[in-house]
Amino acid sequence: MKPKVIELFAGVGGFRLGLDAAGWETVFSNQWEPSTKIQHASSCYVANFGTNGHSNVDIKIVLDQMEQGTISLPEADLIVGGFPCQDYSVAKSLNSSKGLEGKKGVLWWEIHRLVQLRKPKFVFLENVDRLLKSPAQQRGRDFAVMLRTLGDLGYQVEWRVVNAAEQGFPQRRIRVFIIGIRLDVSKEIASEFNEEYLTSTGILAQAFPAVAQGHSNVFALDSDPSEITTSFNTSGKSSPFLNAGIYREGRVLTLKTAPKNENRMSVLGDVIVPDEQVPGEYWIDEKALPNWEYLKGAKSISRVHASSGTEYNYSEGKMAFPDSLEKPSRTLLTGEGGSTPSRFKHVVKVEGGYRRLLPIEMERLNGFPDNWTRYGADGKEISDARRAFFMGNALVVGLVQRVGIVLKKYL
Repeated sequence: MKPKVIELFAGVGGFRLGLDAAGWETVFSNQWEPSTKIQHASSCYVANFGTNGHSNVDIKIVLDQMEQGTISLPEADLIVGGFPCQDYSVAKSLNSSKGLEGKKGVLWWEIHRLVQLRKPKFVFLENVDRLLKSPAQQRGRDFAVMLRTLGDLGYQVEWRVVNAAEQGFPQRRIRVFIIGIRLDVSKEIASEFNEEYLTSTGILAQAFPAVAQGHSNVFALDSDPSEITTSFNTSGKSSPFLNAGIYREGRVLTLKTAPKNENRMSVLGDVIVPDEQVPGEYWIDEKALPNWEYLKGAKSISRVHASSGTEYNYSEGKMAFPDSLEKPSRTLLTGEGGSTPSRFKHVVKVEGGYRRLLPIEMERLNGFPDNWTRYGADGKEISDARRAFFMGNALVVGLVQRVGIVLKKYL
């Protein structure tokens, strides 16, 4: 029997694709886009996986109903989610049995609530790497609250910042992976506080072997989460959390690591389709090229601050134009779609001229099957701009598969 997964913030199914390939079974998934009439991502998800076990309802409502006993969710060995990037945590104490409350609207607390209700063996989360430095006034505070509150539920937590290109994939997509291991399960895994756990023996170290760079840092994180919210790193200019680390029962060990260079380098050119398969609207007219070149070039622009009226210079560095086909691509962003010239959209030069990336090429950069995002649940085609938005929000499927393979060993 396959181990079971609950997938939150499912998007178009990147976690599920990777975990399916690693031998897991998703028994419940949830995808809800607030303030959106048409639920495009959920529709794409259903088109590929079907409706069984899928929820297109605000996760807060789902968990409210679960706590009230009006619905039940399946038991699962693993809860996963690439939760949205927000002002992430913020905790305050309550004078009630709940003990702790998070800032309203911050979806970390819905993950926390489901973990508390289900107590899976593992939790596997993904987010932008700036999570380790958030917010600017208290670098690392949000991540500290997450570590402490997940630890209080009975979990050891490890993390690693992973650049997909350094793991052999054709995109320089940098994300932080976070693994929670229930303490009774973690006894089966080397759990000593040492560099070896972060470079070779831990869950993420087995998926992405690394080498240490410099000395590790150990510090206590045993304050109440509400105290962390108000007092953590109030004078620090940098976050104490390095790109790899482990938290266990009030203690943190963190270390800067670099990947072992054992992976074949994949490049943007590996995903490019032949010129004859490129629709006409993706080619850039020669008359428009100077505008693209200007937007991607270095510049200093005089601007006026809206509230104070103060004049200042806004500077931008030069970006590659066109994007090199001989290197991994830059990170895909949600605004890749549309023909309007942009500083951040990818432009490649091929035999037929200059052009933008196709949705199918963006899918390949994230490791999705070709045309994964082409259709919705109603069988109608999804717009190319929306498909680009999906891929700007997605994760690299192959990275998830590697972690899933390691986790499965401990079941």
